[in-house]
Amino acid sequence: MINLSPSAIAEVQRLRTRHSTPDALFRLQVIPGGCAGLAYETKFDLESRSDDLIFNCHGIQVAIDPQTATYLTELTIDFSEDLMGGSFRFHNPNAKKSCDCGVSFSVNES
Repeated sequence: MINLSPSAIAEVQRLRTRHSTPDALFRLQVIPGGCAGLAYETKFDLESRSDDLIFNCHGIQVAIDPQTATYLTELTIDFSEDLMGGSFRFHNPNAKKSCDCGVSFSVNES
C-alpha cells in the first residue's frame, strides 16, 4: 500500500537516529489544511493505536490510521534535496490536484 524510495528510507533512518526513541513508529497522516485542502503530516510516534494499519517498509514500521489509509492507496514517498533544503515528496495516484509545494492535495476536482 505504501512505498518508500531508497532516499526516503535513508532519511527516515537518519531522522530516527536523532529521535529520543530510535524504535518509534513512523506515522503518516492526512490532515485538513494546505492550499489544496488536505496535507500530509509525518512524525514519530511511540505507540500504535488499536485501529492503526502498520506497514513494514524495508524495516521501517509505518503507522496509518484507517481514515488516512483511504487517501493513500499506492502512495510512494520519496526524499530529495534542492537549494531550499530537503523534504519528503509524496507521489499519490489518488490526488486529483496538488499544490506547488507538494505537501497539499485534494481528491476531488474543484
